[in-house]
Amino acid sequence: MTSIITQLKATEKWRMGLILFALSLFCFGLSLFRIYISGTRSFFFLNWNLFLAAIPWIASSYLSIKQKSKLKTISILLLWILFFPNAPYILTDLFHLRFFTSAPIWFDLVLVLSFAWTGLIFGFLSLNDLYKLGSNWMTNRWLKITTVLLLFLSAYGIYIGRYLRWNSWDIFTQPIRLFQEITAPIAEPFHHPKAWGMTILLGVLLNIMFWTLHQWKMQKADF
Repeated sequence: MTSIITQLKATEKWRMGLILFALSLFCFGLSLFRIYISGTRSFFFLNWNLFLAAIPWIASSYLSIKQKSKLKTISILLLWILFFPNAPYILTDLFHLRFFTSAPIWFDLVLVLSFAWTGLIFGFLSLNDLYKLGSNWMTNRWLKITTVLLLFLSAYGIYIGRYLRWNSWDIFTQPIRLFQEITAPIAEPFHHPKAWGMTILLGVLLNIMFWTLHQWKMQKADF
């Protein structure tokens, strides 16, 4: 553990880690303050969602700072793919603004957007880590194509979580039923317009957001 912390300090990840920790504390503070002013725990679940959003960043950071065996690298990459949709998923928690009215809606808007932004940063930073690592394994063209597809795959994962109500760990607990439900829109696309509409539009949005920030970073801006 000490050696990992030392390697983190030697990279920009230590600085970003502190920023992400501060953002997470800010979100947690907002959720506690909402309990104080409303007397309810309506949005407290966002802290769990943010924890899940942090897992891809933890996984990619681990890959970035320490050499791994091929088997361990593949295992961590699969873990990353499994949990990555949790990072942008918090955007869809804006849906709850229609139902939770125990606090001013402007406060709840700031609350959810704070969690959503922090989750997106966790996710995009982790994807950027894999983008850097991927440059050692594939050409620039295929690297970009893979990244675009991963973001669309993430959008589909968000649909699965929001509307089909599956969680990342259900792949271990109910793999057969999960496989049947997630492949249904692929097998019969015209019977599932919501699935394809959300996947395509949200996938485009996630790509716009990621590539904007990626290009910003490439131009030596702070990201």
